[in-house]
Amino acid sequence: MGDFYYVYVLFSLKDNKFYIGFTNDIKRRMREHNQGKNPSTSYRLPLELIYYEAHLNKEDVRRRERYFKTTKGKTTLRQLLRESLKNHF
Repeated sequence: MGDFYYVYVLFSLKDNKFYIGFTNDIKRRMREHNQGKNPSTSYRLPLELIYYEAHLNKEDVRRRERYFKTTKGKTTLRQLLRESLKNHF
């Protein structure tokens, strides 16, 4: 089996907003985000990983990332994570 690619959703505890991205190393990427190395999220710390999906193909994961960034995709995420968001945050 080959390497995995991940689409992930972070939740900012500072502004209660989502950040959606993709990577081939989710642990490294989380470290980078929480160390403030990503300009898109450095001012929104702390961040929590609340969802991720693993894919075998980079194009599939990029397509999923683009979908999650649409209005319909954000609605899907909120529905998928409704209980987690309500109980945890």
